[in-house]
Amino acid sequence: MNDLVLIFAAALAAALCVAAAGAVALRLLRGHSITVHICVLLLMTVTTVVAGVVVIAEAMFLSAHDLEVVLITVAAAAVVSLVMGWLFGRRLAHAAVWAEQARHRERQIEKGRRDLVAWVSHDLRTPLAGLRAMAEALEDSVVSDPATVAEYHRRIRLQTDRMTQLVDDLFELSQINAGALRLSLARLPLADVISDVLATTAPLAAARRIRLVAADSGWPVVTASERELSRVIANLLINAIRYTPEDGTVRIDAGQEPTGVWLAVTDTCGGIPEADLPRLFDVAFRGGEPARTPHRGGDVGGGFGLAIVRGLVEAHGGHVQAHNIASGCRFVVQLPTG
Repeated sequence: MNDLVLIFAAALAAALCVAAAGAVALRLLRGHSITVHICVLLLMTVTTVVAGVVVIAEAMFLSAHDLEVVLITVAAAAVVSLVMGWLFGRRLAHAAVWAEQARHRERQIEKGRRDLVAWVSHDLRTPLAGLRAMAEALEDSVVSDPATVAEYHRRIRLQTDRMTQLVDDLFELSQINAGALRLSLARLPLADVISDVLATTAPLAAARRIRLVAADSGWPVVTASERELSRVIANLLINAIRYTPEDGTVRIDAGQEPTGVWLAVTDTCGGIPEADLPRLFDVAFRGGEPARTPHRGGDVGGGFGLAIVRGLVEAHGGHVQAHNIASGCRFVVQLPTG
């Protein structure tokens, strides 16, 4: 009985020494991946067994051959354990990374929802307050001369149009985010699509004394949904016109590459702060620097135009990016060949 107690005590002492060394190793490796930690734990277990076997062999006076057989058996088990631990650790690490990314996406989505509610509340509150004030003035006959009444009616119509556009943008964004957008793809001459969009945006450019310039040639044919592609181009042009100072220039051109079609809108807005570039296409992002502040008090809408652009472009399998140039900024849309 005393021999068994002594053997147990010796094996326990050996195991504690291995555990202490393992604890130090884990502390030194605390910045490494979970796979490394699992492998260290398995190695500690195997080393503990080996240490115990060696102590018992010495205490029981096992032959060198028997000790060799036992150690070979333990080594084989150790190899299998370490391989399985490494594979399991990698899967566990990937799962942990995926879970963290999922939590990050959830936080970003939740933040986007809060920002969206805040922006929509702000953009609805201002025109609604104006509409209420003008309606009360008309109702109470505070204004009665025909010219002022006509001006109030005009302003009421403009504010109503603005809120209607905001609701339409929200509906389109909800379709994009829900994956409910259905594209009717067709082969479209890009020159025709751009010509139609230029015709609708020309009055806004003229009112702000902005020159609209389109390339004379080189327009490719693109596979896209005409309505959504027109919306992309219109939003980019309107965005450029709103942020370009008077007597500035907005240019649109396009081209063909082996990987697809590109379309670019270039303006002379003066540039975008570098810190704002990564967030330009976020919902309701407007930035806070003068370089992208609308001139002459222009209405920027709900701040959804570029977010809609990104959603529609990505729905086509393409991508959009923006970067600064010498006199302003350049938005580039790239679409696959189709």
